[in-house]
Parts: sequence; structure tokens; C-alpha cells
Amino acid sequence: MSGGSSGEPRLGIATRVVHGAGFEDLGSGAVVPPLVVSATFDHSNPGRMVYGREHNPTWTLLERAIADLEDGHGAVAFGSGMAGVAAVLALVPKGAKVVAARDSYTGTRELLLQMESAGRFEVDLIDTTDQDALGRAAAGAAMIWLETLGNPLLSVPDLARGALVSRQAGALLVVDNTFATPILCRPLTLGADLVVHSASKYIGGHDDLILGVVAARDGDLLRRLTDHRTSHGACPGQLEAWLALRGLRTLDVRLARQTASAQFLAAALAGAPGVLRVHYPGLSEHPQHGLAQSQFQGRFGAMISIELDLAAELAERFCAATRIWTNATSLGSVESLLERRARWPGDAHLPAGLVRLSVGVEDPDDLLSDLRQALVSVGLVV
Repeated sequence: MSGGSSGEPRLGIATRVVHGAGFEDLGSGAVVPPLVVSATFDHSNPGRMVYGREHNPTWTLLERAIADLEDGHGAVAFGSGMAGVAAVLALVPKGAKVVAARDSYTGTRELLLQMESAGRFEVDLIDTTDQDALGRAAAGAAMIWLETLGNPLLSVPDLARGALVSRQAGALLVVDNTFATPILCRPLTLGADLVVHSASKYIGGHDDLILGVVAARDGDLLRRLTDHRTSHGACPGQLEAWLALRGLRTLDVRLARQTASAQFLAAALAGAPGVLRVHYPGLSEHPQHGLAQSQFQGRFGAMISIELDLAAELAERFCAATRIWTNATSLGSVESLLERRARWPGDAHLPAGLVRLSVGVEDPDDLLSDLRQALVSVGLVV
């Protein structure tokens, strides 16, 4: 239902998240995409599906929808975001080099370093917003791994420039688009080869599933990822895929609310007593604000990180003192979450008082008031 194939104007993205690439039911006329839980299929079925580790109609609907939104050749769903990350890294030849951002997702960095320690490939972690550093590191690389928004410092690499550097180096460009979603940014249109999503986050949007999706620019990459999923058993659950489809249908309206609230909160927190720095690309003082404005079509996402003038223990007390914000890991859901990131070994290098905020859909004034009372509780606002 994306339009354009018959010469008609392409439907807007808000329409496409609701209708996918055509959520047709299997003959019943159901408006809601079907949940198919069968583990095996009659050999005479028109979709040529055979076994549940290889195919499922509910997966197919989700994959078609994500591929349509990302402007990809196709997409592959996985049992988790990290299963998708692992499948993409399996494309790297043995002994080759992978260049990735220093502020990539902790799980991605840890897997990269584990694979380097095992002798699988070489890893070069750099500041991917530094174009000169990226150009130098790309020499001899087989893969360059970027994130549309760095985690948790919200850095913004130039994706079009990254695509140019990757092509010149003969490397695959992979972009983790979890934070931005295809509503704000579509990296394949900027030259990326693969786009990774933890669908547990904004796509699902309700903290009730674990799932990953990878969209591919061409059929060969799609086939290799699909083969990896089948042979490694990295397939998603049918219910999780159905929940992701349901969540996807409200992605545009959720993200509109969340990004507007994040912009409001970031501006209100900037310069507040005890807040040393606010990391948010929608603020003019952000080092990549201009790039973010063009790359994200005027919206800057719903993630904020704040550096508090607090030691670790007091920063943890601040997180525990909120009443609306939940002190929990993860992000992208309808409820607002916050967490001190240096509590995790993989992020121990971050400032002790750095708190990552995932803005939900609650009243923004209530969210701000809750943060302020938590600041008061640890003596930061008088």
C-alpha cells in the first residue's frame, strides 16, 4: 500500500506506518494484521512456506512494512536487536577491519570487542563525527558502523559523508537507526547498505517485546541475512512480530508527541542549577545541531542525556526519586524512563552523573515537575 508502483503519488509516511506495505489478511477480510502461530505449513500453500524457523506470515508483514518505511529492498526480522547485530557482523570477512563509533550502543561495542578478542576481525572505535578521523580509519575497512544518534551522548554523524567514505574504501555502511526511526531518518536513501533496528524500542513502543529488524539495500545482502537467521535459529517469536506490527501503527503519532516533549524538556533543563550539560541535538549549542536539523527533517528525537553535578550515589538517588519517570533501562516506550548510564561496566567511562532520559507520551509539564522535585530531593535546586 505504499503507492508509486502504478504511477500514483507515494503515500505519506504517517499513512504507511498504519497500513504497512499492505496488511492484507489471508482471505478473511480482517482489518488487523493476523497473528499466525503455526510451526509448519502445508506444502501446497501459495506462499511456499515450509517451516517456522524459516518463514512466518506475521514476520513477512512486519518485514515488508519496515522495508517500505526504510526504502529498502527488503528486511529481515530477528529474535532481538542483538541477534540482528550479530547477523550483520557475520558478513565481515575473517581478519578484516570494522570501524565503529565510540558511543555506539554498549551491546554492539561489547560484541565487537569480543569478536576482536577471539581473532574474528579488527575493531577501530573512533569519534565518527570527526570526518578526518573517519576518513583515516576507513582505509582497509570492510564495514563502517554508525548510529543516527550516538548512545548515550546523542552525537550525530554525517550519514551522507559516511556513505561516500564507505564507498571509497569499498566497505559496507551499516547504520543503527533505532533512536531516530524511519520517521526522522532513512539512512538507505543517504547511501547506507544496511539499517539495524532494535524493534523492542520505538517500533514496538510499549516495552512488551524483544525483537530486531535489519533492512537491506539489495537482494544479495537480504539473502545472506536471511540464510544466517535460518541456520543460526535467530528467528523472532510470532507474538513478538505481531506486537511490533501493532506498535508500528502508532509510531508516527507517538514520536511526534515524544520529540516535541523532548525539545521542551531539553530547553528547560539547559542551564538549570546542578545540570552541567544537556546533550540534545535540538539545542543550538549542540555541536551537530545544523546537521541534525537537515538530517532529521527538523525533529531531533526523544532521547536526552543530562550531566548532573553529582557523584554516582547521589545520581542514583536522583533517578530513584522520580515519581513519573521510571528508573529502568531501555527506551522508546510510551512511558518515560531514566537511568544513570555509568552504572553499567560498558559505560563506566561516562561521567558518573550522566543520566539518559527516554521521553514518553505523558504531559510534558508533569515530566518536568517530576525531574525538578527529584533534583530538589538531592539538593540541586533551591
